[in-house]
Amino acid sequence: MEEMTAATVKYRRGIPVFVFVICLVLALVLGAVAGFVCSLMAGAGPVKSTADKIDQKKIDSLHAQIEKYYNGDIREENLVNGAYHGYVKGLNDPYSAYMTKEEFKSDEESYNAEYSGVGITFEKNEQGDYEVVSVSKGSPAGKAGIVPGDYLLTVDGKTYDEIDVMAANIRGERGTQVTLEVMHEGDKKEVTMTRDTIHHETVEYRMLDDQTGYIQITEFIEKSGEDFDRALHAVEDRGAKNLVLDLRNNGGGLVDECAQVADEFLDAGVITYIVDKNGKEETCDAKDGKTGLKTAVLVNGYSASASEILTGALQDNGIPVVGEKTFGKGVIQVTLPQKDGSGLKLTIMEYLTPKKHRVHKEGVTPDTVIEDDKDTEADEQLDKARELVEK
Repeated sequence: MEEMTAATVKYRRGIPVFVFVICLVLALVLGAVAGFVCSLMAGAGPVKSTADKIDQKKIDSLHAQIEKYYNGDIREENLVNGAYHGYVKGLNDPYSAYMTKEEFKSDEESYNAEYSGVGITFEKNEQGDYEVVSVSKGSPAGKAGIVPGDYLLTVDGKTYDEIDVMAANIRGERGTQVTLEVMHEGDKKEVTMTRDTIHHETVEYRMLDDQTGYIQITEFIEKSGEDFDRALHAVEDRGAKNLVLDLRNNGGGLVDECAQVADEFLDAGVITYIVDKNGKEETCDAKDGKTGLKTAVLVNGYSASASEILTGALQDNGIPVVGEKTFGKGVIQVTLPQKDGSGLKLTIMEYLTPKKHRVHKEGVTPDTVIEDDKDTEADEQLDKARELVEK
């Protein structure tokens, strides 16, 4: 899914959807943080506005010079939207962005199980590069040879500073074409693809043998939690005693969906600590009751954000983690609809694991660090996880 793979709080009908399984009571929806967010949605500005610092005469002068000298088409709407984009860009936060009405609509659609695009998930790494995290099976991107670890350089010849804006321009109407410039194994190449309907199934399961089940979650979108619950019951009904949970190449997504999965493995207790801009901590907790399957978790360097919330919660509760150090994205965004249909995505919180380990820029280090040898057909990471749960 072409989207910013962040730990994201979604909104429906203006109400924050941050439902970490049992946090259904409004008073528990992050308390003061929810109040802060709701005040933003109601149009309350910051305590001290910067609007009065904008020099209108300077804007008028720039506009006059553009009209007088610019050798090209001038679209006033683009100039205005560019100003909004630039204002938020001034935060120097790669995960915060202004979105036009069309970009905001496209971003919202990206969390659905079906959308139109090319089938890639990408993230902005510490170097500021757009790195492909995963590719949907059978998608235009997959057929074009794009793989995790590639870097996206341009979309139809244009570069983008905001990840959400770039993602919105990759998505588009089914049957239309998009050209991506990609860095693949050190070489630049252009790939032109025809957008198609992507049926984004995020949960797959199977039995590895009579006693060990396997569930893979590729991303957390709408209903991923429900789909995981069905998969878990399916492997239990088939007699599984053990489980391998595969979060490799899972770029994250919706936090409430990830928390539903975490609750399947935890008794009553903390799933994650959430820290706001003032340092105030809140917790999101699991309810009592969990699966009895002996479990191991698989991760790699492309396991990011919401998948790191899940990994950290399970690891701190004694469930072994196998693979490679995770991506290291430990911040949460909220998407705020604006009155004109545009949107503002802001980083508002950082999360910590139940034992208060920091994830942002640090990642989660597996209990058993092992790389998958790409020169062999075997999956060494999966084999090690099976060894741990089956012994």
